[in-house]
Amino acid sequence: MNKSLCAGALVMALTSLSSQADTLLGVYAGAQAWDMETTGGFSDNNSNVDFNYEDETKGSFYIALEHPLPLVPNVKLQRTGLDTNGQTVLSSSMTYGGELFSANTEVNTNIDLVSTDYIAYYELFDNDLISFDLGINAKHLDGDIYLEAQNDATQNAAQDFSGFVPMLYSRVAVGVPFTGLGAFVEGSFLAFDDNSITDYQAAITYGLLDNLAIDATLQLGYRSLEIELDDLDGIYTNFEFSGAFLGIEVHF
Repeated sequence: MNKSLCAGALVMALTSLSSQADTLLGVYAGAQAWDMETTGGFSDNNSNVDFNYEDETKGSFYIALEHPLPLVPNVKLQRTGLDTNGQTVLSSSMTYGGELFSANTEVNTNIDLVSTDYIAYYELFDNDLISFDLGINAKHLDGDIYLEAQNDATQNAAQDFSGFVPMLYSRVAVGVPFTGLGAFVEGSFLAFDDNSITDYQAAITYGLLDNLAIDATLQLGYRSLEIELDDLDGIYTNFEFSGAFLGIEVHF
């Protein structure tokens, strides 16, 4: 009897410690494979030229840290690659990076762009059925856009740009009891003057693993990132990156 009581007490103690650890500190890490389609264009003088871009499969990775400290926000870091290639035939002449490209010239472009989100947020409401987060996002865009005449590789130009864009961040998640199913909508938003950025995703989730050590959740959803910039480090854009994604998140 004493051995049974001791064993039961040990199990309860370990369960309590695990629960307290999760309450004190929660780490979420995730990765997504994004079937990305790109539309829109760019310039360095507010006369954007649209291109036909290749569809790409890109990766997005994130890690978030949650804690119970009052007034101190939770933090999340997310990084997404947005590089792609495109081509078009110019309907009129275009000056880019100091190089003049004549009308009817077929030009190729290479876009090397990374979006990094530095998010600070509060959990305003959180339980097994619904959660709501609200915060701010300092989105860092770092890119290089290269342009080259298809039949004349000596005619080319490149412009690099980098800058932070402050945004509002929010996330709503819901769960269906006893099924492992859930859903979430997450987004960051900004609009001022002629600049507008919208980055949102919505997904259905399914719990693959749930135990004292680790949780694992499968995600199937859609993401859209629209970037309309008016002279960010000398670059003007009206890009839209969108498509379905498949992801996995672990919580430990």
